[in-house]
Formats: sequence, C-alpha cells, structure tokens
Amino acid sequence: MKILLLVIGKTDEDYLITGIKKYVGRLGHYVPFELKELPDIRNRKTLNEEQQKKAESFLLLSQLQPGDQVVLLDERGKNYTSVAFSEILEKQMASGVKRLVFVVGGPYGFAQEVYDRADAMMSLSPMTFSHQMVRLIFVEQLYRAFTILKGEPYHHS
Repeated sequence: MKILLLVIGKTDEDYLITGIKKYVGRLGHYVPFELKELPDIRNRKTLNEEQQKKAESFLLLSQLQPGDQVVLLDERGKNYTSVAFSEILEKQMASGVKRLVFVVGGPYGFAQEVYDRADAMMSLSPMTFSHQMVRLIFVEQLYRAFTILKGEPYHHS
C-alpha cells in the first residue's frame, strides 16, 4: 500500500519544513509515502469562499485515482487515539487497498464534491491548527502509528 498526503499550497515556514522532512524520511522505512503539494489557487483573493473551495476541489479531485481510499482531514471528522489510528492503518493494509490518500484542504475546507468522493473523515484534534502545521502533526502521527504496529519504543502508552 502507498500513502499519499495531498495538500493545497506550499509549506513556507522553515521549522515546519524541517520537521516534515524528518518524519517523511522516517516513514520511508515503513511504507511508500508521498507528500504532494498542489499550487495555491491563482487570484484567490478575488474569489469568495465557495468559489475558492470549488477551484481547490477541481485540483484535489484531479489527483485521485479509481480505487483510492480517501480520508479527509477535517474538523468534523472522527478523533482517534494514536493506537486506534495505527489499527485503522493495519486494517487498510490488510484489505488490499493500493493507495490510501489523506487530504488537507484549503483555509475554508472542502467543497461538497470532495466530501462526496471521500470514504472517511478524520480529525487530528478538536482544536484548529494552521493548514501548514497539520502537515507536520499528521506525518508525525503516521510515523508514530507505524512504530506502534512494529512494536518499536517511539510510542509510550
């Protein structure tokens, strides 16, 4: 199984870039992983919220393949403990899913078309984080999940 983290816009804070690279590098020992940054919408300041979500949805949906298992990182999604998240990953791997795609939307969330394509929604926390920070938090939790599955000492429960 391959895991893809699909995001809108570039990460521009050096401390986040450093942290993301650290965990993306570590993930390579467990699973084929890719972080794909899609370009910000052009002229987005001239678009209203719905227009921006629609434009982003076109970009996001164009990256999905038939058979992808799509999980939106969304504040309305289900919260999981790190152990429960690792168990979900284990089930996905055992199910024969070829590509598991986690999606971070733009600042206004997702258009309805993206919600319609999603197989699940997951929240990283009841708190709100910047979209750039979510990337670091997610890749760390993904790494943590694989260390849990391998019985490695990174996670202390």
